[in-house]
Amino acid sequence: MQFAQKNFYKKFLGRAGEVKAAEFLRKKGYKILDKNYKTHIGEIDIIAKDGETIVFTEVKTRMDDAFGAPSEAVNQKKREKYYKVASEYLVRKSLTDAICRFDVIEIENGQINHIIEAFSR
Repeated sequence: MQFAQKNFYKKFLGRAGEVKAAEFLRKKGYKILDKNYKTHIGEIDIIAKDGETIVFTEVKTRMDDAFGAPSEAVNQKKREKYYKVASEYLVRKSLTDAICRFDVIEIENGQINHIIEAFSR
């Protein structure tokens, strides 16, 4: 597969996973506040509210486990970016006193695994 095609496929697969994850969260009663929230630091796939808790969610989609579990891609460097982007979001929305957590949703072969409090500060 050529680079441009492979890159397009990865983006398409990732966006499809994010749509599926948002629908999954809605069905669980979460309120979606934002999707693909971008700053100069990075991006958070889904920001939702679970009761009074703000949930920053990273979505990882894979067709197989050839490269390990999808959640394994959320390494320390990515976590640090997530903390910074989340902090910026909380400041911009005047939610600095809000309770928040960081979840990961893995989608592998269409199956969803929601890891609540996948990492913390």
